[in-house]
Amino acid sequence: MRFGPVPVAEAAGLITAHTLRTADTTLRKGRIIPPEMTADLARAGIDAVVAVRLEPGDVGEDEAAGRLARHVAGTGLAAEAPFTGRCNLYAETAGVLLVERGTVDAVNAVDEAVTLATLPPFKPVVAGEMVATVKIIPYAVAGATLARAVAAATGPALGIAPYRRRRVGVVSTLLPGLKPATLDRTRAVLAARLAPTGAAILAEHRVPHTAAAVAEALAGLADAGADLVIVFGASAIADRQDVIPAGLERAGGCVDHLGMPVDPGNLLLVGRLGTVPVIGAPGCARSPKENGFDWVLHRLLAGLTVTRADIVALGVGGLLMEIVSRPQPRAGGESAEDGDA
Repeated sequence: MRFGPVPVAEAAGLITAHTLRTADTTLRKGRIIPPEMTADLARAGIDAVVAVRLEPGDVGEDEAAGRLARHVAGTGLAAEAPFTGRCNLYAETAGVLLVERGTVDAVNAVDEAVTLATLPPFKPVVAGEMVATVKIIPYAVAGATLARAVAAATGPALGIAPYRRRRVGVVSTLLPGLKPATLDRTRAVLAARLAPTGAAILAEHRVPHTAAAVAEALAGLADAGADLVIVFGASAIADRQDVIPAGLERAGGCVDHLGMPVDPGNLLLVGRLGTVPVIGAPGCARSPKENGFDWVLHRLLAGLTVTRADIVALGVGGLLMEIVSRPQPRAGGESAEDGDA
């Protein structure tokens, strides 16, 4: 591709690098210069324009962007028609965005002319949401460069894991001083969280804050067909021997991980009862604001596994904003409720 000033008499059929204007016509940058435009420019006393001349093997920006976008798009994504060297990818269904970081990096490392940008990995998305964009920087790219970018993506760079789990069971434990209104608000906040995913609360069991009661409630929800269970404790989980993990194990389940490097959200438990995932919710899950609970919840709703390695990898970027349910800022002293994060 050649870029630079060209005599007006030779500009017809080339691509204008900048918007051209005459008394009667405006030609936006990136468009083909028609012969009548060059005549208008000459009559206006303009001798030269900055234009782009494609060379053999060059691929125009729109064609290149569309070709690369379609190549990197995986399951659940659709590419729109490219424009001005850009091709956007949109989710076809609600779910969690999957991103192959190494593939995206490999594509972007090929040449400065080729770029691929995405939303963060595992971000919850809805149908119709833009999740990535391919942008070709110049007005055309060498065919060999485009071929290298395509080859760098040995498989789809991104896709959508659609939400699969729809029936959510809830266990809320009770202690003196915990108001029913608090539990009602917690349930309403959870229902609102679940709504965009297509999931709903199958049943809620409110039980005493004991391991035996938690075990019985978990078993009952699993038998009722829950494919995910969330336990809201009247008191935060302080240890693997505490009431909620003990209740899960008493029901025949297991604790996969306790704690996470996300704040708010530190005191979260992930476990299993047979094939049913169980989340011991941190206190911040009672708030509608985003917290570490959301990061785990959406992955599980999409049918993805959440391992210890997945959780410990959340530390970078895991320091979130303060939430209204936290009684004191982190910079201040601890309070009796600070452990409910």
